[in-house]
Amino acid sequence: MPAIPAPPSSPRSRARIRTAFRVLAVVEALTWAGLLASMGWHYLLDGSRHGIEVFGSLHGGAFLLYGAVALLTWAVQRWSSGVGLLALLAALPPGGTVVFEVWAQRRGLLDDRPGPSSASARTRP
Repeated sequence: MPAIPAPPSSPRSRARIRTAFRVLAVVEALTWAGLLASMGWHYLLDGSRHGIEVFGSLHGGAFLLYGAVALLTWAVQRWSSGVGLLALLAALPPGGTVVFEVWAQRRGLLDDRPGPSSASARTRP
C-alpha cells in the first residue's frame, strides 16, 4: 500500500493552501446561496429550473473542492480533530464555511506559525 505523502512544508505552499481555503469558503457559501435562491425562484414563484441546474453543478463542485482543501488545510495547519471536523461540517449549513473561516482566522488557526510550540495554541476549538 502506498504511503500517504506529507503535507507541503514550505511557507509559500502553506500560504497558497490557506488562500485556497479562504477563497473556497466564500465560493462555497455563494454557490449555496445561489442554489437556494434558484430553488426559491423555481418552487415558490414557478420559475425556470435553469438556475437550479447551474447553481447545483457549481455548488456541487465548490462543496467537493472545499472539502478536499479543508482536509489539506487541516493537515498543513496541524488542527486538532475537533477543529478539522468542524471545518468539514461547516459546509453543511448555508454560509457555514464563511463563519468557520472568520472564526478560525480570529483564533489564529490560519496563521503561518509552524512548529510544535505553537501547535497547541492553534488547535483549541
